[in-house]
Amino acid sequence: MCANIVYEWLKTLQLPQYAQSFVDNGYDDLEVCKQIGDPDLDAIGVAVPQHRRRIHEAVRRLKEADETAAGLYFTLEPQP
Repeated sequence: MCANIVYEWLKTLQLPQYAQSFVDNGYDDLEVCKQIGDPDLDAIGVAVPQHRRRIHEAVRRLKEADETAAGLYFTLEPQP
């Protein structure tokens, strides 16, 4: 289930209490979570400034990981 990855992500941020609110607001996949902004955090109910900063930083890291991985690809070709 996709919601598990969001729960695990929030757990690593020490913010698992927001997992159900994330899922209820449609943030049930990390790809969707990469789009989170301040209005989204308001809707989810993340009011504590430190929690908001932690989530914003984690979203930034998710986006950076995508940029790093974008240049990598693998092909499956037989060895000569």
